[in-house]
Amino acid sequence: MSLILNIETSTSVCSVALSEGEEVIFERTSFEGPSHAALLGVYVEEALDFMRSKEREPDAVAVSAGPGSYTGLRIGVSMAKGLCFGYGIPLLAVPTLELLASTVIRSQPDAGDRLYCAMLDARRMEVYAAIYDEALRSVRDVSADVVDADTYAAFLERGAVCFFGNGAAKCKSVITSSNAIFIDDIHPLAANMAPLAARAFEEGRFEDVAYFEPFYLKEFHATIAKNKVLGEVVRPDVG
Repeated sequence: MSLILNIETSTSVCSVALSEGEEVIFERTSFEGPSHAALLGVYVEEALDFMRSKEREPDAVAVSAGPGSYTGLRIGVSMAKGLCFGYGIPLLAVPTLELLASTVIRSQPDAGDRLYCAMLDARRMEVYAAIYDEALRSVRDVSADVVDADTYAAFLERGAVCFFGNGAAKCKSVITSSNAIFIDDIHPLAANMAPLAARAFEEGRFEDVAYFEPFYLKEFHATIAKNKVLGEVVRPDVG
């Protein structure tokens, strides 16, 4: 059975897990983030030590591929690539919103006919969101949505829609349909990647380690200080 090292750094949560098939045999998670630069290497080394104690090596590395935090995704993907190159093993990419939806759907096996809207915070009233059915089939592809009362109206008119992820809380005040169901405290976690990573491994859906990039959805824009925009030069005090 495949032994997969799972890495998740798309939000402020940092997590690593080892899975055999769909069973998680080791995991480390911190909600005290963002702390990926400090913790990810520590968690990965602990996972490798655990494997060495069992005289095992990973068969693949799975990484949460975005969308999400620009910095977090780059740290996670860089670590995953380094491990793949070092061990000579394949890279698996797990879409972050699919991971969130899978987590909720598996926690509600008897929920019936609902739609599942996974949301990641993209600042202000914008979210990265995708909608899935109860079989984790895509109903609406990932997009950057500016959320107002009408954004998901067409889906809510058809029936119940579950909203979750760290972008959902700020939408409660504007999505007021009686068909809207908000589920709190759903995070993308490495341990929950196991079923999706195992399926990708079995189906041979491997990424090109050299050229794979996270799915940012929108390009990163660094904030420019106002004085630079205005062409001012700030000089240190002398004397």
